[in-house]
Amino acid sequence: MDSDVKKLIKKWALQNAVNFGGNASPGAVIGKLIAEMPDIKSDLKKLSPLIHEIIHEVNSMANDEQINALKKIAPELLEAKAKEKHAGLKQLPDAEKGKIIVRIEPSPSGPLHIGHAYGIGINYSYAKMYDGKFIVRIADTAPDNIYAPAYKLIERDANWLTENGVSQLIIQSDRLDKYYKVAEKLISDCTAYVCTCSGDDFRALIGKKQACPCRDISQKENLLRWAKMFSDFKPGEAVVRIKTDVEHSNPAMRDWPALRINEHVHPRQKDKYRVWPLMNFAVAVDDYDLGLTHVINGKEHADNAKRQNYIFDYMGWKKPAYINWGRINFQGFEVSCSKTKEKIQQGEFDDWDDIRLPFLPALRRRGYQPGAFIKLAMDIGLTLTDKTVSMEEFFKNLNAHNKDIIDSKSSRFFFVDDPVEIEIKDIPELKVEINKHPDFPKRGKRIFLAKNRFYIQRDDWAKIKNNKLYRLMDCANFIRRNKVYAFDSTEYENYKTFGDFIMHWLPVSDDLVNVEILMPDKTVRKGFGEPDLKNISKGDIVQLERFGFCRLDKIENDKLTFWYAHR
Repeated sequence: MDSDVKKLIKKWALQNAVNFGGNASPGAVIGKLIAEMPDIKSDLKKLSPLIHEIIHEVNSMANDEQINALKKIAPELLEAKAKEKHAGLKQLPDAEKGKIIVRIEPSPSGPLHIGHAYGIGINYSYAKMYDGKFIVRIADTAPDNIYAPAYKLIERDANWLTENGVSQLIIQSDRLDKYYKVAEKLISDCTAYVCTCSGDDFRALIGKKQACPCRDISQKENLLRWAKMFSDFKPGEAVVRIKTDVEHSNPAMRDWPALRINEHVHPRQKDKYRVWPLMNFAVAVDDYDLGLTHVINGKEHADNAKRQNYIFDYMGWKKPAYINWGRINFQGFEVSCSKTKEKIQQGEFDDWDDIRLPFLPALRRRGYQPGAFIKLAMDIGLTLTDKTVSMEEFFKNLNAHNKDIIDSKSSRFFFVDDPVEIEIKDIPELKVEINKHPDFPKRGKRIFLAKNRFYIQRDDWAKIKNNKLYRLMDCANFIRRNKVYAFDSTEYENYKTFGDFIMHWLPVSDDLVNVEILMPDKTVRKGFGEPDLKNISKGDIVQLERFGFCRLDKIENDKLTFWYAHR
């Protein structure tokens, strides 16, 4: 029974580690154990030390070791993961190959964040699936809520995320004349009117399901008021409203506002315009004018679609298909551009690419790849079910997808964090050759000339016990006897039978590289890297053995600075 339980724990620990960036989670492993053996629940307290010991052992293994171990004891779990990757998006209703047009409409209040990445991932994937068009439309018709650099940041990040798959970039403030023509047509047709009631008076009337006096003024008076919005009326004195049903069960549907006066200087248009469309009006005009076939967005926009349908009906336009996804609450993240911008201005964050932020400039700088975000969006899928995604869960899944992309491209290197020097007595001089990548031997080898002095990580050094066997990875085995570290053997089989744990190392040498790694919490890890790190370029992503994937951010005279991505 004990050996069966151990095997079961190791199986699920390996599967969880392989699927999620090399680190097995105790909670996930315990969940799998209970699902397979419900009776084990009563023994969990007793088994807890064993579970944590096996998880520690698995998490100490390199990724290729984890995969090979899982292949031996449960190859079907690797096959199951491969099958999951072939799951695709559901078919769109009334979608024709080569004819669908979808869009995303971010506001230029800041750069794109993880919520935008999901929306782009879904819409772009559908455009790709049907050989259609994916439009990025920047909603900048609120002049007082614009962060000017966001125009370039959004364009850059959207193209990066789709690998230059943006078919068209539209900026709404360049389209004011189109909105004016539609507004004038609706006013002429008496399906819209210019309201001069105060906001309080209008709300009081409409709350009682009563029309305001402006609703029934003549076409001539309406057009005159429309003209005066461009010259005589002041902000707040007039607004264009769409005629709906003043007795509608939803008060937000009753004669909703379409255009208003705003004299705030616009970053792009300066003071050229003073009459600006509100969101629902601009969206309806643009969706028709740009030929949108499917509008795919969050269900919080469902009522907006109903408002926009009034415009489509009055103008006799064909409506797109509206498809919504459920609300996604990213728990533990701050994705508000306005709040983040304020914290940047106060010096709490460096900029939008501060490593602690869930915005694309920061995540790209850490080494995350576009395909990882797209795959994560497809994992979440298109469903109306609301979701709460914790920071831990989000990064666990994003890291797994990112690892699938970068693992085969990333050369391996040794890095010793917070190094401690040890001397191993009686060890022969060794020439250690290690593949730059374990799965691609043709990429070449790294060569270490090791004598008797080594750097090891302080955390590993602190765990070394008397009379226990330890292994320097791919090098040699040693035993600690009181304050002496004594050579035992070079064969891995000796360690496999009697060993405690494997540690990475570097030979003491003047050729080592000073390395600093900026961690996701903005702490810095310092240590030595192997000499071959001098040959990589800024922007390269490498795997520092038993530490994680890192992207080279800066090269200084005698120091390489990396940004940490994940395990």
